Amino acid sequence: MIKSAFRIVTFTALFVGFMPRAFAWDNDRPAELYKLCTSCHAVDGAGNQAVGAPAIAGLPEWYLEAQLTKFHTSVRGGHVKDINGMRMRPIGLTLNEENRKTVAKFVSAMPRPNTPDTVKGKLAKGEATFQVCQACHGAKAEGNQALNAPPLVGANDWYLLTQLKNFKNKIRGYDPAKDPNGYAMAGIAATLDDAAMLNVVSYINSFKPEPVAK
Repeated sequence: MIKSAFRIVTFTALFVGFMPRAFAWDNDRPAELYKLCTSCHAVDGAGNQAVGAPAIAGLPEWYLEAQLTKFHTSVRGGHVKDINGMRMRPIGLTLNEENRKTVAKFVSAMPRPNTPDTVKGKLAKGEATFQVCQACHGAKAEGNQALNAPPLVGANDWYLLTQLKNFKNKIRGYDPAKDPNGYAMAGIAATLDDAAMLNVVSYINSFKPEPVAK
């Protein structure tokens, strides 16, 4: 009886001693996975224009997961002219569904960074063009999950401009079967010339993200 009690106490002590390490591993797992992203998107998720990596911190979880899945399935980053997307594609390929969900949740909880304005256009003309965009992206560019339309407010303006050009040139959203939402966006972008793109992105810059509740 004494020996049995001793074994139980010893086992319990060992188990309790092991628990912190086990739970620490679980809690650190999202951060460990995110380390794959930091070389381009930075530790704080603020991005890096030099490598074409946009700010991703604070974006909606559903949108982040959707884009990771598109990279995983080569819906994005599969076009030979999408140099920045091709950099992202190998990362997407390494993440299974569970890992994509984990990273998306982790990044969405990060504070949205301040993004500097680098694009200059005509706001009045941009506002007129944005009337088409707001049907999906919202009157203040806040996005609409029901329409799979991400928020544009707070995004890097250089990234928005690049993606509009990618959509127009059928580098992104070129396959209606695999990416119907992107294909619809490509149709909108096809109506815009370079000046109109500058104008609408400049107008989007005039919106500011809502402060994150703490």
